[in-house]
Amino acid sequence: MCDALTEQENDAFLARLAPRLVLANPVLDRRRFGVLGAGAATLATVPGCAAKVADQSPGMPVAGHAVAITTPDGVADAWFVTPTAGKHPAVIVWPDIAGLREAYKTMAARLAGAGYAVLVVNQYYRGARAPVLDSLVAWRTPEGQARLKPLIEGITPAGIARDAAAYVAWLDHRAEVDTARRIGTAGYCMGGPSTVRTAAAVPGRVGAAASLHGAGLVDGASGADSPHLLLVRTHAAFLFAIAQNDDARAPDDKTTLKQAAAAAGRPAEIEVYPAQHGWCTLDAPVYDEAQAEKAWGRMLALFKANL
Repeated sequence: MCDALTEQENDAFLARLAPRLVLANPVLDRRRFGVLGAGAATLATVPGCAAKVADQSPGMPVAGHAVAITTPDGVADAWFVTPTAGKHPAVIVWPDIAGLREAYKTMAARLAGAGYAVLVVNQYYRGARAPVLDSLVAWRTPEGQARLKPLIEGITPAGIARDAAAYVAWLDHRAEVDTARRIGTAGYCMGGPSTVRTAAAVPGRVGAAASLHGAGLVDGASGADSPHLLLVRTHAAFLFAIAQNDDARAPDDKTTLKQAAAAAGRPAEIEVYPAQHGWCTLDAPVYDEAQAEKAWGRMLALFKANL
């Protein structure tokens, strides 16, 4: 997860690249994120940091709006963005620790532009409506951590499974969704394990799951609920894109994932990327365009082959 240790590692990484990127006040030293229309984004960077960012404009014309979804635990708010015409396979997106915000709306618009009906969920809906925070780095402030801590504690594996089933059922009643096609899911950071839990919760509908710098995929504290042990309950193909610093801390996890996928008979692409935890998220200070684009391409290939 994007915990304090991960962020310390990321700060050290950025400091090695450009020492002036890391200031005493982390809130002031960050890439500022802004949205221009449906899916066009710019990131304003501090001096010395690469300003070039991949084009986030959607391919097909898309439209997005806020939605409310009834779950067994309440009413979840979410963002739903689709091409403006036709029916398309659905994808459920689980955001990182900072939750549903403009960065994820823009990323969802790009995915919708590739031909998908995209639902970005607010994993914190039990305690707060989105946006809980406006950016990834905001959670590192004392206020951000105080805001998130009780919300994180309210998330459980069983709750994620209940939510996933509710989201799939909601999508299957949408006119924009092609129910003859299977559903995909993508998750970032703490959302990575949620993709596996989604595939296990509704195995007959979920055909592909992509975890981008996912955390806790091999979780001894969860026992039989560890995501890697749930692969056997799924009928999905998987992408596990692992950050280099996550791999350095838990080098055996990739092997455990490979063994679990093989034992479950599930196809899984598992790769350690030369990038830091958080590299795929647009408003992350460690956003890495080249490696984010590689992971994006692998995710699209996964969805094209399995949905």
